[in-house]
Amino acid sequence: MKTLLYIHGFASSGATGSATNMRNALYHQGVQVVAPDVPVMPAEALPFLRQQVQTLQPDIIVATSMGAMYAEQLRGTLRILVNPSFHMARLLTFMGLGRKVFRNPRKDGAKDFKVDKEMIAQFRDIEKQSFTGITPADKALVYGLFGDHDSRVNCQEEFRRHYDATHFRLFDGDHYLNDEVLRHAVMPLVRQLLDIGK
Repeated sequence: MKTLLYIHGFASSGATGSATNMRNALYHQGVQVVAPDVPVMPAEALPFLRQQVQTLQPDIIVATSMGAMYAEQLRGTLRILVNPSFHMARLLTFMGLGRKVFRNPRKDGAKDFKVDKEMIAQFRDIEKQSFTGITPADKALVYGLFGDHDSRVNCQEEFRRHYDATHFRLFDGDHYLNDEVLRHAVMPLVRQLLDIGK
């Protein structure tokens, strides 16, 4: 069975509807979808995700927003970055500090978390590693999907500067995934890259 590692966005969890819908759509095609809860603090999150990749050896990674920022750094694995947010430190500085509520249930039962200066500093440190050590082989493994109505995050130019222009795709949508975008933009590319039918 093939494995897809789904990496969720900020203030979310592995229980997001996108991961569930992908799991339901792909299971009968021999693909298991693994969607862990990513640790809140960046200094824990990236090592956690690297360990997930080492353990699972996924055939493909699909990641959204903050998750796509992390996934960009997971060299050597086929990856689809959906609306990657490469500047979380700046975004959170503008959003403000304080308690934030998780949009989806977490396995540890946590309902909220705190955005503080330490979190922002950790994001800033992690972001310094973005786009480093990209080899021609790794360029061929990364695809970017971008909502053409995304008013929250726009990192299209950065993606095109570092990755293959033919791997850059626009879709009709905004920042957050919904069933339509999943069905018409994400899933066809997943199936194409995994070489599985509809």
